[in-house]
Amino acid sequence: MPYILGLNSGSSFDGVDAVLCAIELSPDGHPARPKFVDGLTVDWPLELRTQIMLAFDNSLSLFDMCRVNYAAGALFAEAANALLLKAGLKPEDIDVIGYDGQTVYQEPPDRPKNKEYKESGSTSLVEKWTKGGWPCGFFIAESGVVAALTNITTVTQFRPVDHALGGSGAPLMQYLDFVSFRGDGGPTVTLNIGGIANLQLADADRSKMMAFDTGPGNVMIDHVIMARTGKTYDKDGKLAAKGSILEPLLKHMLTHQFFARKPPRSAWRLDFGAGYADQILEQYKTASTEDLLATLTMFTATSIESSLVDFIIPRTSITKVVASGGGVRNTTLMNNLREKLRKLGLDLKVSDEFGLPAVFKEAIKFATMAFAAKRGLANNIPAAGGAESYAVLGKLSMAPRLAKNGGEVKPILNGANGSNGTH
Repeated sequence: MPYILGLNSGSSFDGVDAVLCAIELSPDGHPARPKFVDGLTVDWPLELRTQIMLAFDNSLSLFDMCRVNYAAGALFAEAANALLLKAGLKPEDIDVIGYDGQTVYQEPPDRPKNKEYKESGSTSLVEKWTKGGWPCGFFIAESGVVAALTNITTVTQFRPVDHALGGSGAPLMQYLDFVSFRGDGGPTVTLNIGGIANLQLADADRSKMMAFDTGPGNVMIDHVIMARTGKTYDKDGKLAAKGSILEPLLKHMLTHQFFARKPPRSAWRLDFGAGYADQILEQYKTASTEDLLATLTMFTATSIESSLVDFIIPRTSITKVVASGGGVRNTTLMNNLREKLRKLGLDLKVSDEFGLPAVFKEAIKFATMAFAAKRGLANNIPAAGGAESYAVLGKLSMAPRLAKNGGEVKPILNGANGSNGTH
């Protein structure tokens, strides 16, 4: 059973997770549920984090972005190497590394424009993006850097192929959920609460699956607490627990235009990020931090509940929701959500109960997708993301140690052949 290594830095942007898993193929040709072995998290260096925050706001030059892309790859490589050291493993013990990179920008498909393009009869592939509203995104942490600095074959950039096929490219949890829950005797609903929250309806019949973003997860909560207190997150939801819900604010946020979109849909920081949170901070500048956090925490829970009621419950019979992501550590959020689901007759579980540690599930997802990609297995779910066909998602960078027809590399001396080492 080969080891696979997964990496992830999500929309919460609170560190790079690295996980080590063991995985094998099942008799049906699909991967079996991954077995978690070990994991760790490394922090983003302050200088690099500051530059990426500028990139989120479209305030970093293209030239600076180029170097940040490579530097982010180096950090991902450091996380992978640290996990290898912790586990006492060598590069040749790892089948593949999988990660998607740090999302800097993501633009979901514009379905009305997609329809107009198709009805126009245009044969221009270029116009799919210039006029047709096809989705796109930018994801950093160069895979060639990771492959070179770990000496392990690396698969990354899972979204572009799905985008090119008309899919939303987000969320991507549905493949791991299909792999993990297809043998459970019926549909399973999973919830991932990262910076953005998303729901997946997993089914052994992939044509019946769904996956879509519900709205905000932790990103607005984290932004407000950073702006008000300098802390990076509301530990255990303790500050939110002390506050009261600002009902007018909650009602207003639930009218956000994102909620008019139908699945498959995806959200990003332009929907529920710093800009939107700053508007709220300005409008409610006299409100206490506790009340703002209480309201934003309830906003996340309410948007998840609404998505279940509107899109999942009318479609199939379910009894539980299996949660993962950093949001499961927010006790107030989980209490809010548990109470709402109880009224719907649903139990709220945590993915740890199924052998998938909640805080590492996203990294496990990318490890599993990379395992499938390396073997040419379809690792997208068209019914969930809207792609027009199954495909192999991910770009592969080979480990240098696997290069054939190489030879001994002799050191290059400065000044050799009259060169002074510059161009």
